[in-house]
Order: sequence, then C-alpha cells, then structure tokens
Amino acid sequence: MAKGFDCATPLTAALAGKFAADGMEFVCRYLVPSGWKKLTREEAEAISAAGLEIGSVWETTADRALGGYAAGVEDGQKAVEVAEAVGQPKGSCIYFAVDFDATTAQMPTVLEYIRGASEATPDHFTGVYGSYTVIEAARAAGVCSRYWQTYAWSGGRLSSPIHIHQYNNGPTGVGLPMNGIGVDLNASFGNEGFWRFGQAKPGVEEEPEMEQPAFDQHAAQKVIDDLGALYRACADPAVQAAAHYAADELRKATGITIE
Repeated sequence: MAKGFDCATPLTAALAGKFAADGMEFVCRYLVPSGWKKLTREEAEAISAAGLEIGSVWETTADRALGGYAAGVEDGQKAVEVAEAVGQPKGSCIYFAVDFDATTAQMPTVLEYIRGASEATPDHFTGVYGSYTVIEAARAAGVCSRYWQTYAWSGGRLSSPIHIHQYNNGPTGVGLPMNGIGVDLNASFGNEGFWRFGQAKPGVEEEPEMEQPAFDQHAAQKVIDDLGALYRACADPAVQAAAHYAADELRKATGITIE
C-alpha cells in the first residue's frame, strides 16, 4: 500500500518536496487542457524530481459523464493530447471522473461515457473515479480496467479490488489542509498506472514465471480471519482498505469462497 493525495492546486518543486518529506509517494493531478488546476509539463517535471509518482485524472465539470458516449470520446481524445503535451508516457493510466452521486437511472449514460473515453485512449489504461456504485457498475460492464473509489456517496462500502481509495476529503469535504493547500488523502494498492516524467514505460515490470507453490487453505483462512479482525479493530480507512484488499486477493489465490 502506498500513501498519496490528490489536489487541485498546482505543485511547485518546493511544495512537492515537502509532501515527499511527509512520506507521500504519489499525487493525482488534473489532466485538463486549460484552467488554474491543470497539470503542466513543468509541474510534472518538478513532481517527478521530488520522487513522487503522478496519477492523471480528467475532470472538466463534475457531471460531465452525463454527456454519454460522445462526450467520452471527445474527452478521451483531448486527454491523450494533453497527456502527450505534459510528458505522460503511453502505457500509463488516465482516470475519468464521475464526481457526483450517480443514480441508477443515470448509470447507463455514465457507463457509456467511460466506454467512449476508453475507446479513445487505446495507448493508455483507462480508469474511473467515482463512488462504490459507479466502480461496481464499471467493473461489471467492463468499460475500463482501473478503479479509483472515493468514500463520498459510498455509504461505508468498499469495492474490491480497487487501485486507489480516496478516504479523506477534510472536515468539511473540501480538502484537508496540508503544507498550505487543501488535499484529499488516498491509499493505492499497485498497478494503478501512475507515471513519472521521462519514464519510458510505466507500470509493473514483467517477472519471470516461477513454479507456483501449493497453498494450504487452512493456513490461508487463518490469515484471512486475522485480516478481518484487523479490519474491525482499526478505525483508519486506509488500513481497512488494505486489509479488505489483501483478504480478497488471498481468497482468490487459494480458491477459498465466502460461505
């Protein structure tokens, strides 16, 4: 699990360095063509030089996904242009935001938006940012491959597996003050599609295939039970998310089913 944050405020080299010194490992920033919150090539260089990875998110308006498939294609094409301009390499991920409490009636349109964005970004992984219901629906429909869930509108539910979990938007929901700016806190769990400026090919390197050991289901279930106890005993959402994710992955690896 990695610690990170997202913010609308552009980061200077000094500010990026402060967050790195605080133990942050990544920052999610806005991949948009214009406006005060946009990520620039210079900022991407500064963030990367500070040792932080970058997560790219496209969001012009909170409910843009209600534009459906055509809007998704248009945004995907623009996102690719901006990604190239700021130095984001192919093979990394662009997340498209569904930054509102999407209803059941709106969900088909939202999914078509993500489908259009995905089709327009063939050289990048496509992700979605949204609530539990958005993440669950996107996974079921197969419209993208990366999932960034916000705790907002999620009613305490956590989809699994996810790649990023946004778990704190501050006391009033508009950002937690850190180093003089408002940020949202996130935890990530691997293969998120993050990138750094000048990195030729982001992502996890392929490891040589190795013979897989036999799993002891009894021992695995004991670990799963311990993870469940940790989830219930800890109030930290990031720790809860990590415990939930680890238990789910262990179940899948060992063939254990939930009774």
